[in-house]
Amino acid sequence: MIKGIRTVALALIGLLLLAAAPPASPDSQLYQPAALRADFEEMYRRLKGAHVDLYAFTPKAEMDQAYAATLARLDRPMTQMQAQVLFQTFLARARMGHTRIDFPHQAWSAFRAGGGKAFPLVIRPVGSRVWVSGNMSGSDQVARGDELLALEGQPIGAWLSRTGRHVSAETTYMRDSLLEFDFARLLWLEIGQKDRFTVTLRRGDRTFDVALAARTREEAAAFAAAQPPTLDLDTPMRQARMLRGGIAYLRPGPFYNAEAQVEADMYDARGFIAFTDKAFEDFIAARATDLIIDLRGNPGGDNAFSDPMIAWFADRPFRFFSSFKVKVSLEAIAANQARIDHDPVTAGDVSQIYARLYASAKPGDIVDFPMPQAQPRTGRRFKGRVWLLIDRQSYSNTVSVAALVQDYGFGKVLGEPTSDMASTYGAMERFTLANTGLSVGFPKARIIRPNGDRRSRGVTPDIPIRSPIVQTPADEMLAQTVAAVKTRR
Repeated sequence: MIKGIRTVALALIGLLLLAAAPPASPDSQLYQPAALRADFEEMYRRLKGAHVDLYAFTPKAEMDQAYAATLARLDRPMTQMQAQVLFQTFLARARMGHTRIDFPHQAWSAFRAGGGKAFPLVIRPVGSRVWVSGNMSGSDQVARGDELLALEGQPIGAWLSRTGRHVSAETTYMRDSLLEFDFARLLWLEIGQKDRFTVTLRRGDRTFDVALAARTREEAAAFAAAQPPTLDLDTPMRQARMLRGGIAYLRPGPFYNAEAQVEADMYDARGFIAFTDKAFEDFIAARATDLIIDLRGNPGGDNAFSDPMIAWFADRPFRFFSSFKVKVSLEAIAANQARIDHDPVTAGDVSQIYARLYASAKPGDIVDFPMPQAQPRTGRRFKGRVWLLIDRQSYSNTVSVAALVQDYGFGKVLGEPTSDMASTYGAMERFTLANTGLSVGFPKARIIRPNGDRRSRGVTPDIPIRSPIVQTPADEMLAQTVAAVKTRR
């Protein structure tokens, strides 16, 4: 029955969204319609000038129509958060992960800190089905691994579409991977706070309804702590160790300086390089024959971090693209110069390359990014076999690393397909709107993976390993990876 009514429900919700308004927010300043319209007009105008290909996935006529409809809705005062939500739902129409205004984290944090209640389940969409992967409701009627069929009497697929309209993503697979962690807060954007939710679940052959209390942050944390333990891949964030049988294990963590105290220092790669250099020295000293590099859940970052890691096992010069086309714009020039002005050292060589490139071109030009190939290390290198473990939560530069290793034949890729793209619209920059101060992200470059495949798709593993729907303390994917390594000796 749920499957049969899904199409009708989606159509009805689509009509309701035309009149939906973003929820109230804790910030008190109101922006008048004239200021909101000026910012929205500025945003679209600057995107058309700075974006490398704004209409790659959504035709210009469709974007223009959505622009006109959104502009007409800016007819009343709004808070910054309300404008942020409305502007982002327009940007999400472009269907690009790097074309976005980020979620209003500050407003959400204030809501939760003030005792705000939220949907108490964590979901995991897999294909056309949705599962409960986390239960913070306190109800023993819900178990991790139950299939979630409906919410508030509406098919769960309709709710994925409704909350997913806030998400910038190239594919439904990518959207759903983001909803795994964002569903509760995006649901809050859609319907505000509710005290109770009714869900329809299926366990085996039994289908049943459960009423769940919405939970505060503290309640959710307490109920989550009472659940059976699950695998924690974030502690420690970076890890290097030897497994049995001559297999080394490296979890490099994000390809940026996650330990930085200020945002501008996020691109200081010195600490990361020191960590990976020591790890490889230790692996070589331990006579490791195989190396598993764990990139699951890795948000990505910059190749100034990943290239020195790859150089330890690369056997020839490499780079993460076969084509890298950059659109020159005043916005990209300003963002790059701001990094250099803050600190030329932490901005790195890439920012200087951009600066020289921009100086030799004019806004509107699309030019080749002249990044030289990275070189393998001279002297000591890791000469064993390399295996990369990925999942749908491997994003951005992490996907480029997996594509590079796969395309150059430096190693094998295991796991599940990435939801982020291997050939992408990326190298994201930002500009700030004059009135609301909203920060708008846009891709300045079209980047094609090393093998030249231009299709918008993720990295497909050489050896598929499915991520479990319900995590246990045991690392099932790593265990299967180790088994795969041993059977291929």
